[in-house]
Amino acid sequence: MSWRQATCEEIYRYYTEEFPSYIDEFPSFITAKGPKQYALAFREPHPVRKDGVPDKDFIRRDTWQTNAAGDRSSAAFHDFDDVLEFIRHPARNDPLGRSDFALADPDLLEKPDPRPDAVYYALDHWERPWVLLVDIDAKTIARERAAQAVPDEDVSGDSEQLLDAVGVLEADPAGYPYSFEDIEQAIEYGFEVREIFEDDFSAEETMVVYSGQGAHVYLLDTDPAHRYDAKSREVLNDLLQDTYEIPIDPVVTADRRRVARLPYSLHADVCSIVTPIESPNFDVRSATPEVIQS
Repeated sequence: MSWRQATCEEIYRYYTEEFPSYIDEFPSFITAKGPKQYALAFREPHPVRKDGVPDKDFIRRDTWQTNAAGDRSSAAFHDFDDVLEFIRHPARNDPLGRSDFALADPDLLEKPDPRPDAVYYALDHWERPWVLLVDIDAKTIARERAAQAVPDEDVSGDSEQLLDAVGVLEADPAGYPYSFEDIEQAIEYGFEVREIFEDDFSAEETMVVYSGQGAHVYLLDTDPAHRYDAKSREVLNDLLQDTYEIPIDPVVTADRRRVARLPYSLHADVCSIVTPIESPNFDVRSATPEVIQS
């Protein structure tokens, strides 16, 4: 099994033909107006309306306009169909409208409407406590595995050289900075974290998501006991890293400004659907979209 990057046409076909069928399966907290922002990343930077402003390859858009006091005034997206149209045609449906900082209308350019390489939503939320997410990345696991296998004096310390020395770059998926073994390990770690949430924190609502290159683990309880402040999140990071030795990205857990890949969105770098899963035995091949298999 090998991987490749999705083409712009495949991305558009996915969000037009396949993605809408998953909307009813979204976790309840993912709505048009709940997350404080949606965000898109593009393969190629796209111009904005104002001259002299750098082209953008990543944009965040608020789901609500707010007044000076921070109170919500008007919604940028009235329902998820509006979000979907923004994903499919970002420049034509930019919530910033005709603002100078909106994406430039393709009708005024030679460049086409950009296609999103990634779709994100903000973990910070209008209607509920900030969603707690733990990120486990196969790239981190591969680097740690390579570092343990190769004596320090045998490599210069360059990450790519280190991975090449232990055969990671040649292993399937060839050319990526991890192997399928590392992805499988990330998913296993994900279910370990889920057990920790349930056993150590008495969490009743959790979720593990195959992220395309690893696993995302959610603690979704709305009980006040789980509305962790910054210090508590630092303690959680220390617990997972030091006590359980799970290689997480601690910044994702701690930073209120973080965005996460939208479940059922397309990870275009690997042609995989970001998929909620129920077992560590999940077969990543099953996450390949039908529009790409055909």
